[in-house]
Amino acid sequence: MICPFCRFDDSRVIDSRPTDEGNQIRRRRECTSCGRRFNTAESSILLVIKRSGATEPFSREKVISGVRKACQGRPVSDDDLALLAQRVEETLRLDGAAEIEAQEIGLALLAPLRELDEVAYLRYASVYRNFASLEDFEAEIALLRAEPSRNFKVPKDSRNQALIK
Repeated sequence: MICPFCRFDDSRVIDSRPTDEGNQIRRRRECTSCGRRFNTAESSILLVIKRSGATEPFSREKVISGVRKACQGRPVSDDDLALLAQRVEETLRLDGAAEIEAQEIGLALLAPLRELDEVAYLRYASVYRNFASLEDFEAEIALLRAEPSRNFKVPKDSRNQALIK
């Protein structure tokens, strides 16, 4: 690490501690040339490879904004969306890859979104998987009925009974 005071290219680590929920490490360093101390913050960067081939850093905000439209009018809070984005990032980081295809983010989003809200999941999946016909929707709904989500709550309102069957 280059010393910000004398520009010498070597320093020693005096102290290290995790910050930002473990996503970053703060290090206290001392320059081996001038003896002055300084702090550094180290974090791993997850890069997203877009369809165009360009790369950009992963953004939880982009995940949230991409799912927000699917959740419009649904009982999903901003905190729910923040947790969803965090779960997606954690899932992607488990692979240990420094770069990830944008397509994989969409795939990683589907399962947690389904647990959060099945209607929002269906909306998102219809765009993400490019549903072209009513049969595509029917097939996805049949899958949802065959394997109900763990968090799905049956409405208590008797007017909704026709929708459940």
